[in-house]
Amino acid sequence: MTTPITSAATAASTSSTSATSTSTTNGLNQDFNTFLTLLTTQLQNQDPLSPLDTNQFTQQLVSFSGVEQQINTNKNLTQLISLQSASQTIDSLPLVGQSIEYNEPTAPLANGQATYIYTLPTDASAATLTIKDANGKAVYSEKADTDAGTHVFSWDGKNSAGVQLPDGGNYTLSVVAAAANSTAITANVASIGTVAGVGVVNGTASFTINGMTVPMSDLVTINPTTN
Repeated sequence: MTTPITSAATAASTSSTSATSTSTTNGLNQDFNTFLTLLTTQLQNQDPLSPLDTNQFTQQLVSFSGVEQQINTNKNLTQLISLQSASQTIDSLPLVGQSIEYNEPTAPLANGQATYIYTLPTDASAATLTIKDANGKAVYSEKADTDAGTHVFSWDGKNSAGVQLPDGGNYTLSVVAAAANSTAITANVASIGTVAGVGVVNGTASFTINGMTVPMSDLVTINPTTN
């Protein structure tokens, strides 16, 4: 479920990302500090008649110095990614309440309806639409339009037996199409839904559409034409 865009939610998301980053950074820092301790001990206890090879000492120091720089670089990159996700989320606030097309074949059933868009690159001799539930079980099927181009399919939420399925579930549309020579035609399937909220989920700016989380990178069109 998408995290609402509040200061608390943003802080929680940032905290989760920071915790992972901090764990990794602490490990690398510990290795670097251990190296310095060992190196210092070695210098203090070296044999005066056979001192430490200065070339080897310099190479080790440069190598671990590079590790320390990489630690700082990774930390800065993590902060930049978090800031970018937060900024993208804030910029997307005007989309709340708007209808969007997003590049996923899965849509939540809301008010007894789910709407999909499928595109055939060429004319098909036969095509079938199949709706599957979250468990991958087929609940509805019908013949599809076979003309090349974009088609809108509004499912009324009823299964093949005519029984109305309850709202709240996520359902996936698949399209099986074939040309006259029986060659399979691959259709692109997207979905349409209304944005209920925006937030950051696992570090990714996302929409909430009737309880379903959709990454903002899947956005195709705002206020898509459905007729």
